Amino acid sequence: MELNKLIKLASKVDLAIVANLASIVREDMLNSGLKQWLGNYPAYDNFYDDFLKQGLYVYFADKTIVGSISILPENDEAYKEVIWESNKALVVHRILVNPNYQGQGIGKALISFSVEKGISEGYTAIKIDTHPDNLKMQKMLKTLGFIYRGYLASINRLAYELVLFKDKGE
Repeated sequence: MELNKLIKLASKVDLAIVANLASIVREDMLNSGLKQWLGNYPAYDNFYDDFLKQGLYVYFADKTIVGSISILPENDEAYKEVIWESNKALVVHRILVNPNYQGQGIGKALISFSVEKGISEGYTAIKIDTHPDNLKMQKMLKTLGFIYRGYLASINRLAYELVLFKDKGE
């Protein structure tokens, strides 16, 4: 049976569901030995900030939120530690997929959605970072054409970029 799938901008009522999903994903990561998200991060307040910036999206499978992604037009301070190809990028944060739905291409669909959004809004790249031990994410990013740009020492993350268009004037 094919699931009815949908990615949409999160509503305020989705926030508690996404925060709960984050705790499930965080626990699953820790149980598998990945210490990417520690303590209470990411939490409701992180998703609320993304929601206020209209950058929080949710992935529905049969009317249930099973994933989310934050896509924001910003450059984090830590991102100044590496050399990027593009200066007008969307940045992906806090990508989540319910462990019961992992391995079904939802992560790739969420990243592909960020690419489509970037192209349609005239951004020149998508940037993302991940923990050095998150081998699943690194493999997915490489499969999707992202290029490793360097190590972000201040946040212990690996930086990746997918160039969509060359910046004008280059």
